[in-house]
Amino acid sequence: MGQPGQCMKIACGVEYDGAGFSGWQRQQHASAVQAEVEAALSKVANHPVQLFCAGRTDSGVHATHQVVHFETGASRSERSWVRGANTHLPETIALTWARPVDEDFHARFSAEARRYRYVILQRDVPSALWRRRVTWTHERLDAGLMQAGARHLLGEHDFSAYRATACQAKSPVRTVHQLDIRQQGDFFYLDIEANAFLHHMVRNIAGVLMAVGRGEQAPVWVRELLEHRDRTRGGVTAPPDGLYLVGVRYPLRFELPAVGMLPVFG
Repeated sequence: MGQPGQCMKIACGVEYDGAGFSGWQRQQHASAVQAEVEAALSKVANHPVQLFCAGRTDSGVHATHQVVHFETGASRSERSWVRGANTHLPETIALTWARPVDEDFHARFSAEARRYRYVILQRDVPSALWRRRVTWTHERLDAGLMQAGARHLLGEHDFSAYRATACQAKSPVRTVHQLDIRQQGDFFYLDIEANAFLHHMVRNIAGVLMAVGRGEQAPVWVRELLEHRDRTRGGVTAPPDGLYLVGVRYPLRFELPAVGMLPVFG
């Protein structure tokens, strides 16, 4: 803990239900997670706080392990940052931890990888309990076909076919470290880790793999889309409801948690 008046950098873990928000990023005429967390931390710090995040999530997307950082001259314990902020946050947002970090830490630029989980409920009727928490389909999916298609996305590729047309990233090249599809009862879990993600990249991948799982396309179609680099060939963008940011990995020297709670249903 720093001395009073000494500027410190604090990293925090944030968990949120994104269903009622327009996304992470602060917006002038819409409710955003960033604005809520900044307001809460500003009250604890007794000065305005500006947050920087590991990855901006879209409207309706959830997080169990968003990582942010801010700078402050206020001297507070880790417990005080967490408990104090949570006192001022709505019940759909919670700080899970807070830790001082080195001056060279940046929540976005220091991250080595991000991890998402996409949850699909496959049954004849939608769920009243998990509405806006999972993506529902009444059509049968084949996890084996989806995994066969997913293998084509591993490694470094130009993901132009899997990003939103409005994506502003300078380069479409990303490296996918892991992409696994697992079925457990009526639920399908798509777990993906990459060095970084493009706008709508996970939801577009989910949409493509669901088409493969339904038997509408062969698994090789996933690779063909990569090679064409044309988003218009890629089909439907999957809904945001089942998408969770669940992990951000940093160099070990920062000693930060890498993964949050994994959403499991059923």
